[in-house]
Amino acid sequence: MPNSISRRKFIKSTSLLTIAAGTIGGTSSLIAQLGNPSFDVLIKNGFLIDGTGSSEFPADLGISNGKITAIENYGILNDDSALKVIDAKELKVTPGFIDIHSHTDSGLFINPNAESKIRQGVTTEVAGQDGSSVAPRKLLTTDDEYETEKKQWQNFDDFFSLLEENKTAVNFVTFVGQGTIRGYVVGQDDRPASREEIEQMKNLIIESLEQGVFGVSTGLEYTPGSFASTEEITELCSVMKEYGGIYATHMRNEDDRVLEAIEEAITIGKGAGIPVNISHLKLQGKANWHKIDNAFELIENANRSGLPVTMDRYPYTAFSTGLSNLFPLWSRDGGTERFLQRLADKNELTKLKEHVLSRVESLSSWDAVLIAGVSKTENKLYEGKTIRQIISQTGEDAFEFTRRLLIEENGRVSMCGFGMSEENTKQILAHPLCMAASDGGARATYGKLSEGSPHPRTYGTFPRFLGRYVREDKIISLPEAIRKITSFPADTLGITDRGILKKGMYADVVCFNYDTVLDKADYVNPHQYPQGINYVLVNGKIVISNSEHTNTLPGKVLRKS
Repeated sequence: MPNSISRRKFIKSTSLLTIAAGTIGGTSSLIAQLGNPSFDVLIKNGFLIDGTGSSEFPADLGISNGKITAIENYGILNDDSALKVIDAKELKVTPGFIDIHSHTDSGLFINPNAESKIRQGVTTEVAGQDGSSVAPRKLLTTDDEYETEKKQWQNFDDFFSLLEENKTAVNFVTFVGQGTIRGYVVGQDDRPASREEIEQMKNLIIESLEQGVFGVSTGLEYTPGSFASTEEITELCSVMKEYGGIYATHMRNEDDRVLEAIEEAITIGKGAGIPVNISHLKLQGKANWHKIDNAFELIENANRSGLPVTMDRYPYTAFSTGLSNLFPLWSRDGGTERFLQRLADKNELTKLKEHVLSRVESLSSWDAVLIAGVSKTENKLYEGKTIRQIISQTGEDAFEFTRRLLIEENGRVSMCGFGMSEENTKQILAHPLCMAASDGGARATYGKLSEGSPHPRTYGTFPRFLGRYVREDKIISLPEAIRKITSFPADTLGITDRGILKKGMYADVVCFNYDTVLDKADYVNPHQYPQGINYVLVNGKIVISNSEHTNTLPGKVLRKS
């Protein structure tokens, strides 16, 4: 729907939505229990922002059987016509937020409430990013990182069935990871895939697409996906054309060669004949901050030439990755065991240290490297601290500490790196081709998902985007901001029944206080839920009521048709 559409035409052709600050089910709620009500939920007195970029307007919204069935001016829809009434006075009523770059997948078996995401207003998680997905795989138990209950699957059909059986608070969408595919077929070695292996990988991608994934993702700074050439990736992605899939890429480089990496992403999209989404576009290291206009020019020129290229970005200046990513790609050839052997090999230390120090210098110093997650109890004291802070207490050499910690943790240490410009972050988030996204998985303030010191984006991305960057910094208008997290990602993915508040659409709805919405999580204390998200509905069911989780699990697996 174009932004210029008249308000009168909009009201005539769509349905509104509104929600209140009362307690659903409590003594102060406005709940009418009737024999044959017209609506399951009525959201009244709110200001509707429909998700298209159009201006907000006052309206009431009726929901029946999981879908929006009425949008009317105030007062037309009677309280007595609904089982539950949400008074959304002074609240904005919008479509549910779609996190187009998420890492929520098997963690939903550990905690199906998806606490840190649903409390941000996220109603649809898009997983399988950065080249890594839950399938295909050999028959193994679930994510041993969390030692969860035993779940077994080999392909996406298996995983989707288990997720539907388990139930979840959010809708689930996924890509298939090229790194996962390559690891399954080729292994962890740095070598070209054979013709037979390429055909096997293409068949696995086709099988995944036919089971409902939305595209292929790459993580070209991570092994083993990084060992694939541009030509190999292009050929794999070419099978998506007839399925309407898209290519999402964590590019091969995000610092000194970021422009070349954008060119490679565009080359793959053109060669395969498919749209491209650049994951978490950033220009790491102060020496690269000035390249932002050139990056935009490459992306805009691709769109002008007929290739759809979009991007996403989280509203923070620090990235999150594995500590091993500071080390050269060649040192990770062959998998974790080979990497650890090289870390212990005195003959390799000079070359390794040279590379690591160069990477750290590009960020600024060891103050820019924060340890986010380890597994061993004796190393937990390092979480939430920068390496500079740690070595100032231990007296150890920074490189030696890094090497020792990786060996002790079997190569699995997560980090946050402070390497991006605040001004660039604002420019990227404001760009018309950019969507806001978390690049994080669902966490919780309790249980297994409360462990470690994750990037605060897992708890605060969407409230931070709306509260700090839109309300306070005014980088864009609120209706445009809502478009970037609702209809824009829906259109990018090809989801046609969500992302807009309109009659007949699924009732994924958020009611929030624009005056107070804000993130509370930070790098030292990341396990904090945001404020200002009052109500969240998924498929017409109230999951967040008066900012509290109702333990309702109405999410659906969304398959690409």
